[in-house]
Amino acid sequence: MWDYTDKVMDHFRHPRNVGTIEHPDGKATVGSLACGDALTFMFKLGPDGRIAEAKFQTFGCASAVASSSALTEMVIGKTVEEAEKITNREIADYLGGLPDQKMHCSVMGREALEAAIHNYRTGEENVVQVNDEIVCTCFGVSKAEIERVTRENHLHSVEEVTNFCKAGGGCGMCRDRIQEIVDEVNHAAAAAPAPEAQPKRLTTLQRIKLIERTLEEQVRPVLKKDGGDVELIDVDGDVVRIAFRGMCAGCRSAALTRDNLVAKALHEFVDPALTVEMV
Repeated sequence: MWDYTDKVMDHFRHPRNVGTIEHPDGKATVGSLACGDALTFMFKLGPDGRIAEAKFQTFGCASAVASSSALTEMVIGKTVEEAEKITNREIADYLGGLPDQKMHCSVMGREALEAAIHNYRTGEENVVQVNDEIVCTCFGVSKAEIERVTRENHLHSVEEVTNFCKAGGGCGMCRDRIQEIVDEVNHAAAAAPAPEAQPKRLTTLQRIKLIERTLEEQVRPVLKKDGGDVELIDVDGDVVRIAFRGMCAGCRSAALTRDNLVAKALHEFVDPALTVEMV
């Protein structure tokens, strides 16, 4: 027996939004009765342009029913653009997880959503492009779909791909080709440059404290060697206002000290956008 979560069983025993919608804005059927799973999904927009109603009819196992039910709840209230960003992994996570061998049910839900949105935008019922390479003829799975589930779910083996989209689960003649595609996707991902880490955004208080620490550790020791000092007067957005004290007060080289010492230190240790003013 499959180890289903309580939420999966709840959506299976008490599925939400089962049925049809009269004159839906988007509708699609994916899967096949011959393959054991089929899903018809449809939605209707409200006056505000958001999905006001979503319904489904499905033939399949408990996870297929639960994934379809969960999908309808997930899309209601969203714009079409927001809904199309839903991934199969998010459907599974919404249900508290699915057994590996049942992840294809969440993929079927995502495919139905994608096809219904395509139908809404174009009136067409088929989202498979003519030039798509059909890799698994037993289940009609294209190269593009294998690439997608591999990339989105970080898959590495034929067995994992079969769990997610059934490809390779029939006669087995396509298994070598599936592994080639998986290896190509993972090789491309490994070769892609890592995204640059975004600098952590400081709160106003954290920023002021960092400015104070930089003045204390990087600026003040240098000035004190010549009998001078610096005082933080104010921070207004990106403008830092300081006053030189001691021997630095009124010095004709104060502007150079501000630019070459104070501003340089603040740019390096706090924020390059800061400007320094003397008061």
